[in-house]
Amino acid sequence: MPSAIVVGSGFGGLALAIRLQSAGFATTLVEARDRPGGRAYVYEQDGFTFDAGPTVITDPTCLEELFALSGRTLDDYVTLMPVAPFYQLRWENGDRFDYVNDQEELDRQMAAIHPPDVDGYRRFLAYSKALFEEGYVKLGAAPFLDFRSMLRVAPQLVRLESYRTLYAKVSQYVEHEHLRQAFSFHTLLVGGNPFSTSAIYGLIHALERKWGVWFAKGGTGALIQGLVRLFQDLGGTVRLSAPVARITTTGDRATGVRLASGEEIAADLVASNADIVHTYKALLGDTARGRSEARRLARKRFSNSLFVIYFGLDRERPNDLEHHTILFGRRYRELIGEIFKGPVLPTDFSLYLHAPDRTDPDMSPPGQSAYYVLAPVPHLGRAAIDWSVEGPRYRDTILTYLEEQAIPRLRETLVTSRIFTPADFASELNAHMGSAFSLEPILTQSAYFRCHNRDDVIRNLYFVGAGTHPGAGVPGVVGSAKATASIVLGDFAAQAAAAE
Repeated sequence: MPSAIVVGSGFGGLALAIRLQSAGFATTLVEARDRPGGRAYVYEQDGFTFDAGPTVITDPTCLEELFALSGRTLDDYVTLMPVAPFYQLRWENGDRFDYVNDQEELDRQMAAIHPPDVDGYRRFLAYSKALFEEGYVKLGAAPFLDFRSMLRVAPQLVRLESYRTLYAKVSQYVEHEHLRQAFSFHTLLVGGNPFSTSAIYGLIHALERKWGVWFAKGGTGALIQGLVRLFQDLGGTVRLSAPVARITTTGDRATGVRLASGEEIAADLVASNADIVHTYKALLGDTARGRSEARRLARKRFSNSLFVIYFGLDRERPNDLEHHTILFGRRYRELIGEIFKGPVLPTDFSLYLHAPDRTDPDMSPPGQSAYYVLAPVPHLGRAAIDWSVEGPRYRDTILTYLEEQAIPRLRETLVTSRIFTPADFASELNAHMGSAFSLEPILTQSAYFRCHNRDDVIRNLYFVGAGTHPGAGVPGVVGSAKATASIVLGDFAAQAAAAE
């Protein structure tokens, strides 16, 4: 029975650990923090429970598949609840757009804004479905280990004009600026600038229209706990509060890990769900391969970071506030340019506001309400910001804005809050330069050009998560686990055949 170690218990690490354990590997999941989840951590404060990270589930089938591997069902472990509308989009001039999975209602809203865009949207949806079939169904869990694998899919990607940016493709179909924003902002949820990210990410729209948007009853933390319970039910081992200091190697083989405590755990393979630069620079820093690959990856473009405020109010949620609200600021293209290029923190912002009580009233104490709000901001390499000073000021500015735009009486009913800054992404999650989504998802950093799911030199070292193919987002990192697991199983099947 081969043994495996998975470093990091985010969605990607958990999904890979479940796949390996289901396939007969004795798998140990090693996590530095005191709770599993990675970016999907959970904070408990003053009677409130806050999901730290991802709150949007757009492909429940990729999660259901993890349970089906062992004849189980997701419903036995966690309940997914539909979110409607998917998002409510708001602009400062008072315009609102409910992004729903109802074509008639979408047509009605678009006709009220700009009638020609009704037909234009339908053509964009057809284009998005074509992207979905090529980019997600066929390639989402297909590993790209050599350049030939990229050449095989290049004709389809060229035919779909994936070399163009998402905003440019949306604009080809949709004329009104607010609707262009409505159908291009999704890349920001996976660390991409819609003005430079490949149009292939237009598939997110079709993905949402196909499967909807979901939320786990009890929060994303409940989904993480369900995945952990599944892994343990399969016989897997979870080690919490066990930071890895080194991935140990002999020659061009990984032999296991050394924990910060000094304990060594041996294994036949190691897979990292940790940040890719951190893995090479810190965990493999005593090897020539680690040092050279860390330098190579550090020269690439990394996604933006995030500034997040978790807060609770001593009042119920406003009746007109939906579960997911996107608040667009007075600028779009210019603001996004400053987020991705710096060199300073923009004075305005666009925000994502999460109000889980709208779908699951049990997410807050009776008569109260819990939220988090995030603002995309430059990573630490783009803007030299002292977040210990700027963080509290930025928090107050954003909360004041929310009070004006979405939540009346916010300041007078505020009973608890905490912030998470780019500096925290760097220190608590070991994220390179505080990037929230690892490598920026531009065309030249996608598929084969992204960090490979298996190292090219250390042949039993594997990668999973946002930094490898296919990229960030819950479906992306769960898909990366499927791609990586297929390589592992192929490698060990070949070794077993050779031994015979």
